[in-house]
Amino acid sequence: MSTVFSSGWPWACYALLVGCSRRSTIESALLASSGLAVGVAAYYLFKDMNPALPAGMEAATPVPAGVQWESGAFKDGRILVWGTAAFVFGAPLGFVGNMARTPGVGGLLFRLLVPFIAFFEATRRLSVEADVQGPVFSATWNVTRVAACVVAGALIGHTAWSWWVRRSRADGRAEATAPARHL
Repeated sequence: MSTVFSSGWPWACYALLVGCSRRSTIESALLASSGLAVGVAAYYLFKDMNPALPAGMEAATPVPAGVQWESGAFKDGRILVWGTAAFVFGAPLGFVGNMARTPGVGGLLFRLLVPFIAFFEATRRLSVEADVQGPVFSATWNVTRVAACVVAGALIGHTAWSWWVRRSRADGRAEATAPARHL
């Protein structure tokens, strides 16, 4: 879980889902922004309360007894930097999530944003960090890439199916209401 939540795509997914769940674009932007900022604060507070070496990683140097692996989100400003970034970028992501509500192809590109972010980020992390981080890290990002492709395929398939069903129903109504032609 630490590996997944240390990346950006689950946070982007949250903001888009909040935006998608609201009818108002302003409400989408504000709730996504606020929710991300609170989520980042909670993440770093929890991480400071329970510091641990992520699964599958080995410390480059042995950690002496009593020394915590990673701590001090307040001391080094991570909670402020990432909380501010979450608040600032949450609004556009909430807005995009609201636009994803648009049925059909019009909203498809917005709906595909999270699988694209997940695939891109996982690929980038695998190419840059996989050798250093270990096998659990590599497996996590490979599973993320596969899941992103499956979700993107499902979203495209659902959009195509919905279009086909709407088109078939519209054709059926047009035929039912058209006057009969006699030869």
